[in-house]
Amino acid sequence: MKRRNFLFNTAVAAGSLSLLNRSGFAAALAAPAYQLKPLRNNVGIFTEQGGTIIWLVNKEGIVCVDAEFPDPANNLIAELKKKSAQPFQWLINTHHHGDHTSGNISFKGLVKNVAAHANSLTNQKAAAQKQGSDDKQLYPDTTYTDKWKIKVGDERITAHYFGPGHTNGDSFIHFENANIVHCGDQVFNRRYPFVDRSAGASCRHWPLALEAAQKQFNKDTIFVFGHAFDPEKVVGTMDDLKAMQNFMERLVAFVDSSIKAGKTKDEILAAKSIPGVTDWQGDGIERGLTAAYEELTT
Repeated sequence: MKRRNFLFNTAVAAGSLSLLNRSGFAAALAAPAYQLKPLRNNVGIFTEQGGTIIWLVNKEGIVCVDAEFPDPANNLIAELKKKSAQPFQWLINTHHHGDHTSGNISFKGLVKNVAAHANSLTNQKAAAQKQGSDDKQLYPDTTYTDKWKIKVGDERITAHYFGPGHTNGDSFIHFENANIVHCGDQVFNRRYPFVDRSAGASCRHWPLALEAAQKQFNKDTIFVFGHAFDPEKVVGTMDDLKAMQNFMERLVAFVDSSIKAGKTKDEILAAKSIPGVTDWQGDGIERGLTAAYEELTT
C-alpha cells in the first residue's frame, strides 16, 4: 500500500503521468495491499485489515489462526490455494472480536472444523445476536477450556488458556515444531490496548496471563501479536511479552494509586501517559485507564 501511494504521488508531483507506461502504472496501482509472509517450518503470517493471521501449509492440510474480515479472508484463502491443494483442516480463533472472526464466514463449506475457547464462542454469539448478524457468522464447532491439542501432518498445535486479559476467552496458539505462538490480542505491541470488560476482560489478571505464557514458551519462540503500533512489528520475541506485562502492571498500579490519592475518574482519565512506561504510543490510552478504573472500583 505504501509503495502504491508513493508511486502515485510522485508521478502527479512530477507532472509525468502521461509519460508513464500505462500498463505498468496500472499494475503498480493494482498491487495487493496484503502481505503473506513465511516465518518458519511452513508457518507464516497474513496481514491486511484486522488482527494478524497465522497460516500453516503442510502435506496433510492447511490451518489458519484468526480470519480478519471477509474480504481479507478471501484473499488469504486464494493465496493459500496457490500454495497447496490440500484441504483446510482447521480454523482457530484466538478470541471473538470481529476483526479476528468476521472472516470466519469466508471459510464456510471450505474448512473442516473451527475451534476456540468456550468463552470465545459465548462472546461471539452474544455479540452477533446484539448486532443482528447471526447469518454472517461461522461459529466454532470445537471448544476447550484450559488446553487443547491437535496434530496436522508433522505439526502439533496446542491452544493454551491462561485466564482473562483482553477478554475472558483469549488463547495462545502454539505451533510446537515451528515454535511459533499466536498471542492474539493478549499483546498489543507498543500500542495502547482495547480492554473489553463487557466480555470479561481483567486488567489485574492480564499481566498474570502474560507471565504464565512466558513460563510456557522459551527464548527461541517466535511470537505473533494481534496488533502493533508499527504494523511491521506484529512479530516479536519474549521481550515484547515482558514489555506488555510491564505496561499492564504499571497501568493498574497507576490507577490504583490515583484512586487511593482521592483523584476523580475524570482526573485519572486525563492522564497522557503511564508512569514508568515510555514506549507505548498511539491513541486510546483512556481505554485502559477506564477499564482499570472500573475494575478497581467495582
